[in-house]
Amino acid sequence: MDLAALKTQLKNFVQSMFEEGVLDNQFSQIQALQDSTNPNFVEEVITLFCNDAERIVNEINRNLGYQNVDFSNLDSYVHQLKGSSSSIGANRLKLACANLRQASDERNKEGCLQALQLITCEYCLLRRKFQALLHLERSIVELETNQK
Repeated sequence: MDLAALKTQLKNFVQSMFEEGVLDNQFSQIQALQDSTNPNFVEEVITLFCNDAERIVNEINRNLGYQNVDFSNLDSYVHQLKGSSSSIGANRLKLACANLRQASDERNKEGCLQALQLITCEYCLLRRKFQALLHLERSIVELETNQK
């Protein structure tokens, strides 16, 4: 596939993520920071986000596995995940975090478990889409490098 076609495919893929509500405009701002001096910026930000989000989701899951949930500790993790989701533009994941935050505020363990299920689904969807996006990004960088 040629460079122009790959760039169009990437643009259309990201646009579909916006249309699905998976991403919001914050992600566009991250993309705008990538340039020839830092061609891997988006990949680095996504990788850091995914590593952090995975760790936090595991901690939330572990916390909710206890008989007596430490809701203040849980709230701290939810706050971290919501903040990092907001920073990268992960709109649907951010919204799912709000549901968990509300259930945590209400000290509703069952509601927290249901909200965690949604968070897990949204995170898995986002991670798959980010992996596809990064594959396209890498292909573009490789083609650009080979054309020089």
